[in-house]
Formats: sequence, C-alpha cells, structure tokens
Amino acid sequence: MQESLERLKFLPVSPEDVRARNWSEIDFVYVTGDAYVDHPSFGVSIISRVLESEGFRVAILSQPDFRSTKDFCRFGRPRLGFLVSGGNIDSMVAHYTVSKKKRSYDYYTAGGEAGKRPDRAVIVYCNRIREVYGDVPIVIGGLEASLRRFSHYDYWDDRVRRSILVDSRADILAYGMGEKILTRIAKLLDKGVPIKKIRDVRGTVYLAKRGDEVHFESVEVGDYDTLKTDKTAYARAFATQYRNTDSVRGKAIIEYYGDKMLVQNPPMPPLEREELDAVYALPYARNYHPDYEPLGGVPAISEVKFSITHNRGCFGACNFCAIAFHQGREVRSRSEESVLAEAKLITELPDFKGYINDVGGPTANFRYPSCEKQKRDGVCPTRKCLSPTPCKNLVVDHTEYMEMLRKIESLDKVKRVFVRSGIRFDYLLYDKDDSFFRRLVTHHVSGQLKVAPEHCSNNALSMMGKPPVEVFESFKKKYFALCREAGLEQYIVPYLMSSHPGSTMNDAVEMALWLKKWGYQPEQVQDFYPTPGTISTVMYYTGIHPMTGKPVKVTTDYHEKQLQRALLQYARPENRNLVREALRIAGREDLIGNSEGCLVRAAFGEGGRYTPERERRGGKAQSHRTAAQRARDVGMDKNKTARTDKGASATYKPIRSKKLDRLFGEDAAKIKREVERLTSTGSGRKKPKDKTKR
Repeated sequence: MQESLERLKFLPVSPEDVRARNWSEIDFVYVTGDAYVDHPSFGVSIISRVLESEGFRVAILSQPDFRSTKDFCRFGRPRLGFLVSGGNIDSMVAHYTVSKKKRSYDYYTAGGEAGKRPDRAVIVYCNRIREVYGDVPIVIGGLEASLRRFSHYDYWDDRVRRSILVDSRADILAYGMGEKILTRIAKLLDKGVPIKKIRDVRGTVYLAKRGDEVHFESVEVGDYDTLKTDKTAYARAFATQYRNTDSVRGKAIIEYYGDKMLVQNPPMPPLEREELDAVYALPYARNYHPDYEPLGGVPAISEVKFSITHNRGCFGACNFCAIAFHQGREVRSRSEESVLAEAKLITELPDFKGYINDVGGPTANFRYPSCEKQKRDGVCPTRKCLSPTPCKNLVVDHTEYMEMLRKIESLDKVKRVFVRSGIRFDYLLYDKDDSFFRRLVTHHVSGQLKVAPEHCSNNALSMMGKPPVEVFESFKKKYFALCREAGLEQYIVPYLMSSHPGSTMNDAVEMALWLKKWGYQPEQVQDFYPTPGTISTVMYYTGIHPMTGKPVKVTTDYHEKQLQRALLQYARPENRNLVREALRIAGREDLIGNSEGCLVRAAFGEGGRYTPERERRGGKAQSHRTAAQRARDVGMDKNKTARTDKGASATYKPIRSKKLDRLFGEDAAKIKREVERLTSTGSGRKKPKDKTKR
C-alpha cells in the first residue's frame, strides 16, 4: 500500500500506473532520454506538471529501449500526441568528452549507467515513433532540440547538419522555455486543430512549402546547401539568428531546404513573476522515481535536491554559453514568497540536514532585467550589458536577493544557505553598496566561492565575451580583504578554459604565469567544447567572429589543445614535457630552467640539474639526490635487494654499465662505484640474504 501511494506522487510510467489512476486514455506520452526525476530542475518534469495542471493526462516514457519499437508501444497511441526530449543536456555531450571519448558515467541515468540513451536521442526516438504510429503528432523540445533548430555545426561529425526538425521528422519544435508554448499547442490539438495547421504559436519552428504564408515579420538566412559549404554565409546566418532571440525585437527566421522552408516564429515572451511562481508551486515529488531505488537512484538529484532556482535568463551572454540562445537574455525571477515556500518544503524532506546547497540559476545574483529600457524595448541586438565594459544604463542592485537569502536562513531547521551556482563577479563588483558582498563572504560561502574568470589574457577574454582580467583582479582583492576582515580563511575556485577560439599559445603562457603569481594550481581545466547554439562554436567552425565578421585564430589540433591545457596545469609532473614543448613553440625558453621565475625545470640532458628517470617517464618528481641515494633507488629496494622487472625482489645483481650509461650519462661512473661500495663484502656491510620466497 505504501509503495502504491509513493508511486501516485509521480506521473504514470507504466500501464499499471495508468490503471491505478483510473484513466481511460492518455493525452500525451512524454519520451525522454533521462531517468524520470520529478523535480523542477528537470525540464520534462516542469512541462508534464504544467500540462497536468491544465487538465491533460501525461505519461512518462523514460529511456525507452531504442533498439526496437516495443517500448514505444507501452501506452498505445496517445490521444493528442508524443512529446520528445533528449533530456536535460544534449545526448552527444552526455555520451562524449571534448576529446570525443565515450563517457563511462551518466549522471542522469539510474546508477550512473552509461549507454541508456542513443546518440542523437531526439532523432532516434522520433523515428521509432513514426515506425509504429505513422502520422501521430510529434512535438520536440528541450535543450537538444532547441539548440539544433537551425542548420548547425556538429562537432562530433565535424560538419554542418540539417535542422533537427528535418532529421527527426517531427511536426513542431518548441524552443526555449516551453511552458506557455506547449500549453498553447496542447489546447489547439484538444480543440481538434490539425498539427500541420498550427503555424502562429511563438517559440515554435515548423516546416512549410516555399511561398506559404508566414504569420510574423520575417528575415531569411539562406538555404542549407549554401550554409553547409560557405562558412562566411554560415557565420552571417548565425548572427541573424542570435540577434532575433529577443521576444520584443525578434522576427521570424526562414531557412530553406529544397522546395521547403523552415520557419522559426519569434520567441515566446518569458514567464512573468506570477507565472514563474505558479510553475514552481506545482506538486513535484522532488525525487527520482521509486523504480530506480534498487539501482542506487539517479546521481543528478544530489546536486539539486536541496537547491532552489530563483531566476531564468542571463544578460551576461558569454560567447561560449548557450543560455542566451535557449533561455534568452531577458532575466525573470520568482517572488520572495515563492522561494520561501519552496525552502520550507525542502526543510520537511526526511533527509534534510539543515543546509540549502544553492539559491541560484544561470547566474545566481541576477534578479531583474539589466535596465529599464530592456523591459520596454527588449535587449540590445548589438550591445552586451557587461562586456567589455558595463553599459551606462546597467542597473545593479542586490538588495532583494540579499534579503531573500537572509529570510531563508532564518527559517526553522535551516542552518546555512549557500550560493554555489555561480556569482557574476563583475556585476557584484559594480554594486556601489557592498552590503551583499560582505554578507556573501560571511554567510553564503562554504569555504570556497566558485567564479568564472575563464582566462587572464585580455585577448582570449575578448573572444569569450568576458570582462578584462583587471576586473577579476579587483574582485579577488576585495574578496580576500573581506575574508580577512571577517577572520575567515576562504578561497576562490575559478573556472578556467583552454583552447577557446582566439586563444593562442602565448595567451596560455600568460595564464600559466598569472596562476604562478597567484599561487593557485587548478585541479580542473575545461577545454573549449564546441556545442550547438554558441557564438564560440561558430568561431571554431568558421574561423570568423559572427558578430563582427573578423577572422579568428582557432586551435583544432588535438596536440596543440593538450599543450595549452598543460600550461594551465604546468606544475603537474606528467605535464612537464608538454609544458617544455609549449614554451619552445611560444618562444619562451626563458621560462624553462631552475630559477624562481621559471615554469618548468630543464629536461634531462639540457644543461639543467639532474632530473630523475621517473620524471622523464612522466612520473612523480624527486628532489636532487646524491649518487649514493640514487644508487640505492636504482639498484635495490629498501631492503637492499635488487628489483626485477616483474616487481619481485631477488639477491642483488650488479647493474650493467650500459644501463647506467643510458640512465645517468656522465653520472654513471660515480653511481657504479657507489653501488660496488655498498655491496662490497669488504666495505664493512654484510651481503644481503636472499629473501626471495620459494
């Protein structure tokens, strides 16, 4: 009985669940590439709960077996249609690292098991549905569909692919945040409007015949056959797409495919505060489905179970980020009352320990549009709010956010409230009132504050759409000053990126020197990952900055990427050979050596101090050692017995001169004499006993 009640908190995932609800039919089957987690951090959960609140019956088909059509028949043909999403992230990013190696772990799958979804999940799922149900209405959405809505460069195929709407054979693509879009489509279908006639809904993309009526003012970006071969045309097309992501200024966009045209209607306006509050007040179970419990649950829930999303959109608009292309640059936020209500729900969870892990969003410290003008006229199509310098119209205010965090922290059962999703440090620094900065340091940092300077070279930063490094330096200085003032030993964890388009080897050297001066050694560095929907990916593919038309130097060679990454982690012993190579390429041999200002010691045989053989093999570094010490290391283990190739110990056998010569060059004679002295019966030492087990 208890298990049945627990299942009823979730939407149906099986025919038995449908019968338990006494449903005679299902309106929509929602197919997703993720395990089913009913939490407002998961898009599938939000859309399905919104449709449920509008009176529609939705069943969840999570990670169906894509090798056959059997799972797609689980609920039969739905009354209104199928909804299809690849999941919270692009299925190719979920499967492959930036070096195109298969991942062995999937955070969005029960037990972390990899391989439960196909590559290009949206396309595969839609084609399986078509095999079974023919002309059933299919609406695709989510991040994978949204960012691939036009012809797009695909890093994994290394070519320009067609719109995902064309390849999937779906009827409509809903891009961006889909609550109002899907509700509008569902109501039209419920009224009996054929899906091929739904052409006037904002936030949708559809295919039509050339010359058909377009319901909004439109602009053309060319045809696919041209865009897939002409990089200049491709860059111009993307610039047009990017400048029309605003719901106030945006126009419809037309891209041609033979005798058909792909039409993107202007964006749907973002949800206003009252609408957002209603979405987050829906009855989410706030956990993964109980079917996953025997498998160890779904790892992704751990990051969000005790976290709160208070905003959407980001006017930071970094070039490598797809948020502007998906959520848009118009920031909207929830009311204080809505956030506090969710915080109270979290405190009632049985495993809540008193800590709210995060109160954030795409950027934690954004609450409102960047200026009054933006509310009326939309975002500026050719100007960014924060970079390279802040716009004169920028309004900076943390008052409401600070007060909201304070009220959450005052709730019963709450010990601490942290901000971990990322503070926009330049926006924080531009606030003339440092009250929030002080409170952030003293109340909302768990020892380490995560921020994203990304690089230190202003050349690279300009390509990334980030502010100059001097802004971060000012922030860092003030942060540590406030920490000292509060008597707290806290740190900064910077997100750093290597090999971004426009970033040169000299930029990477500059970064290494900057890190050395700071005294910081990053544990992780992210290589630039070319994913659809970003300005930086267009630069990577075309070698052109789409917003300026200027050429950009691009690093595509895998080894060169390794070199840039190694420079950012120059102190790691396994990176030393790569660092030396990178410094030679950059013409900075002056940074190779043993002086204090160098990044890496000279290699063996290059005139530097003795460098152990283990370092030349990429192993752990050792300090300079005497001939006697090295003789013991090379010839014998700690019990003074010789080490064999198989790792076993045996009675000492003299090392051959050729081997010594190869290992130590001119030091070989000294070491040989020392070895002979140590093992000589006349040296006053006893010959070691044979301890080999027989």
